[in-house]
Amino acid sequence: MTLSARPPSALLGGDEVTLLVRATSQWGGPAHASEGLARAMGFEDTSAMLVELAALGRALRTDTPLEPIEWARVLVATEIAFASDLFGAGTEWRTMTGETDEATIRTLRAIQRKLGPVLRGFYGGRASLLAGTTGSELDEGKR
Repeated sequence: MTLSARPPSALLGGDEVTLLVRATSQWGGPAHASEGLARAMGFEDTSAMLVELAALGRALRTDTPLEPIEWARVLVATEIAFASDLFGAGTEWRTMTGETDEATIRTLRAIQRKLGPVLRGFYGGRASLLAGTTGSELDEGKR
């Protein structure tokens, strides 16, 4: 564990971790990504995304520390799984998770606020979600 890695219990409440676990488990089911979306989310490709999100879901459940880049990937995967009807569970969220949109958005906003300091370097494309790649390199097609 590096100094920047943090376990879920150090940052979030139980309901918040549960939401992240539920959202990461939607990928490969109702939530699915194109290769381009998977790359924009910080994964090498869709196959790697599914493997890594499964591992991140296990890490969340077992309170294993996550690096900031892993927190960023979990958050963006959650945001898309919840809100997107094209790539995520979208309008089927309640059916798939048992959670209402209203409760989910309140919890998601709390997560976003709590993770803000951890994710500061990722906002606005200042750092890429792809390890070792800058946002400008992605824009220029260098990755």
